[in-house]
Amino acid sequence: MIAHVEGFFDPETSTVSYVVYDQPGGECAIVDPVHDYDARAGRLSTVSADRIVAFVRKHELRARWLLETHVHADHLSASPYLQRQLGGTIGIGRQVVSVQHIFKPLFNLGQDFQLDGGQFGHLFEPDEGFAIGELRAHALHVPGHTAADMAYVVEDTVFVGDTLFMPDVGTARCDFPGGDAGAMYASIQRLLALPGDTRVFVCHDYPPPGRSAVWQTTIEDQRLHNIHVKNGISEQEFVAFRTQRDKGLVLPALILPSIQVNLRAGHLPETENNGTRYLKIPLDVF
Repeated sequence: MIAHVEGFFDPETSTVSYVVYDQPGGECAIVDPVHDYDARAGRLSTVSADRIVAFVRKHELRARWLLETHVHADHLSASPYLQRQLGGTIGIGRQVVSVQHIFKPLFNLGQDFQLDGGQFGHLFEPDEGFAIGELRAHALHVPGHTAADMAYVVEDTVFVGDTLFMPDVGTARCDFPGGDAGAMYASIQRLLALPGDTRVFVCHDYPPPGRSAVWQTTIEDQRLHNIHVKNGISEQEFVAFRTQRDKGLVLPALILPSIQVNLRAGHLPETENNGTRYLKIPLDVF
């Protein structure tokens, strides 16, 4: 079958969320949904997520999965909100446990925070198969950006998260804790081994001057034109380039609020005794 895909671009975080479905009136999965967050005011809103809700309801779709490609550092996940609105199971790769081990001490999350991935509804094993209605899918473990990144292959499409960007932008950074440029290169080679006409949907687009944001390409386009990993670029060349480039990158603006929420599958911290929720901002850590 051919998967139907609708993308939703959030200009504030340059994130693209997706609804992938088998047919109108059928089942869908929602990939990497954004919970809007105004850092200046500490205020959450659901404008981006409500666009997805409206689309799903308009097409009379049943949400089967809420898929996270990784623990995002640039936006808060809206998966719990969408689950309340539409149903579905929140899924991520089993290696999320390693990311939880890294960041629990940083945010001093306390004894109640379990390091078993149980905050998510399903932990995908590498190469695990699953279904979205009549669509066949499987989960690929593609570490490098983080230790727990996943790509989701759904029939003729692949959702690559932060592993690949559009060919004229290249690849994601590998300098977060648990990241590894050599692992990223190996993961990308696995993706590039998919059929050339496989449709590739990226999680972010940071367009160079002169073009608008786009988020669909193909495996063949990536092989021929990706400025960081096209055919002929060796692992040694990629690792040297990626390592040097990452040294000059600033941290994502929302990394501190995002990670502590996304470690919890997008669930917000519990309210304190005054009825207010709080996010932690560790000082002098990064």
